[in-house]
Amino acid sequence: MTSDTHDLPYLHGGPLGRARFKMQPEDFVVEELLGFEPSGVGEHCLVWAEKRNLDSNAAAARLADSVGIRRRLVSHCGLKDRHAVTRQWFSLHMPGQASPEPAALESEGLKVLRITRNTRKLRRGIHLGNRFTIRLREPDFDAALAAQRWQAITEKGVPNYFGTQRFGNEGQNVAKARAMFRGEFTPGDRLLRGILLSAARSHLFNAVVAGRMTRGSWDKPLAGEVFGFADNGTILLPENQRGDEVERFEKGIVELTAPLWGSGELQSVDEVRSLEQELLAGFSDITAGLEAFGLRQERRVMRLRPLDSTFEVMDNGDLQFGFDLPKGTYATTLLSELAELDETDVLTIH
Repeated sequence: MTSDTHDLPYLHGGPLGRARFKMQPEDFVVEELLGFEPSGVGEHCLVWAEKRNLDSNAAAARLADSVGIRRRLVSHCGLKDRHAVTRQWFSLHMPGQASPEPAALESEGLKVLRITRNTRKLRRGIHLGNRFTIRLREPDFDAALAAQRWQAITEKGVPNYFGTQRFGNEGQNVAKARAMFRGEFTPGDRLLRGILLSAARSHLFNAVVAGRMTRGSWDKPLAGEVFGFADNGTILLPENQRGDEVERFEKGIVELTAPLWGSGELQSVDEVRSLEQELLAGFSDITAGLEAFGLRQERRVMRLRPLDSTFEVMDNGDLQFGFDLPKGTYATTLLSELAELDETDVLTIH
């Protein structure tokens, strides 16, 4: 299996056709769901900002420069798409300093919507999820079929594959990771090393999910499953299960999981462990490499379901979707089960 996500099996029969995607920043709107209300007091200044054609790290650097602090003193929960309109929180460590006025922080593509304080800084991955509003332009398939497919996606979910973004240009990050494991390539910094390790790990996760899809056990609990909660990443190891996990799975309360590879024993047991070992037998170079770099065994749910979803056919025939997703999941993974996304004419910012 390659790292090209187009090679992965579909749950709903494949795309209905093509549609233009991300033609304008407003076609892809992301709003971070923090999951808690800032305390209103503390040494961390929290900034709720709207970004347009601006990535999260660049925005954080601008905010640091605006108030004259080191860039490492600005943090955020996660990276958001650049070619989009995104709203997310940033925390600026400013003990003993008054919060700046919004105008002092704004610049081209960066608008401040709210400023407050908090007792703790924001850390990567502490947010609950994201709200998406996405427009697909000029679909070459019937809107009624799209409505039916979206209903099926909403009810049954889709395989929770890592998206193409995880694998780099033309999916080369996995090949680079393998070269790194062989000692043929040394990343220039920790950030690049982390990107390559994540790509390799994600590749194995996708392989297990795809393998269970083709074997018909993707949505059928087997002996030795590790169940998990989609909203918070909590897992239920076999020795800690209470016995009604299959029933809760059928109700959509818990989900099946697949491994995020690292050192140590697989957390699954019995039939599931044997199956996962079989599916990953051909990736021994990657499993050994991930173990050598000190990663630990973790799990991720295999199903992705949109929450609070909406579907609308616009006057010109465009399709607009709204939905919430847990952190660390991909909107494009959902949409790929409905349409082949054409970004060939996407707006490029120089």
